[in-house]
Amino acid sequence: MNYRRLGTSDLEVAEISLGSWLTFGAGVDHERGAACINRALDVGINFFDTANVYGHGAAESFLADVLRGRDRSSYVLATKAFFPMSKRDRGLSAEQVHKQCEASLRRLGTDYVDLYQCHRYDEDTPLEETMGALTELVQQGKARYIGFSEWTAEQIRSSLELPDMERFVSSQPQYSMLWREPEKDVFPLCAEKGISHIVWSPLAQGVLTGKYRPGSPPPEDSRAASSTMGHFMSRLRDDDLLAAVQRLRPVAEGLDLSMAQLALAWVLRDASVASAIVGATRPEQVETNAAASGVDLGPDTLAEIDRILEDVGS
Repeated sequence: MNYRRLGTSDLEVAEISLGSWLTFGAGVDHERGAACINRALDVGINFFDTANVYGHGAAESFLADVLRGRDRSSYVLATKAFFPMSKRDRGLSAEQVHKQCEASLRRLGTDYVDLYQCHRYDEDTPLEETMGALTELVQQGKARYIGFSEWTAEQIRSSLELPDMERFVSSQPQYSMLWREPEKDVFPLCAEKGISHIVWSPLAQGVLTGKYRPGSPPPEDSRAASSTMGHFMSRLRDDDLLAAVQRLRPVAEGLDLSMAQLALAWVLRDASVASAIVGATRPEQVETNAAASGVDLGPDTLAEIDRILEDVGS
């Protein structure tokens, strides 16, 4: 496993990290989830990403249970806040930032998180109020660093212009061969400001593994076939898109890579991407994905990927 510095922080994070959206504490049973976490640690993954809203707190509690007894300094823990936790509890007001952080720390069984992230931008709260509360979390030692997910370039720039506030070290955008939107504005700004990316859905919710084929039902053990994990995948089940993804198979095979490893190596080709977050329902998936760390894709391979996907990506 290779490691990269997260922005201007002193955190060294694994190039492949493990997320918990729709899986741990929800779509995957405890035994299999624990096996995924333990295999991740065995192969050098030190970075675990979660959020208060994942499983409505269940993902955080699951991580606490599985990681209990391990040296806290041996892994990097990140969580997020913004989405509703109740009818009254949502957003990034100062009150909510402090309340939700405290609740996350209790569920995670820790005194601090390494990275506390704004899960989205809160249009209903002044930016100064949110940034002030995040700064207080760092000053109080409850969060070592702060980050954001899915902010626009304008929102990021505005946060950096506020005086006497803690600075973001990370961005968490959706990014994959099939979703390149952040390259337009967010990536250039973050590169200029020393902000790294922790990308989510680098495998396009499993589509880039090649397991879904045009005109065929999803495999029974796949995310798309799950009533709890597959409801966000409608856009990714288009037959033209799935057919294009299948044309990547010879590219991967020619490099002796799995389809997943090809997709992960593709996002990691950009030095500003500190880590690619993967989900997992089986420990074997974790080990296979981890092997993408350190894979270097040459210019001819990158050009071929662009050609294959030019009509289906965003």
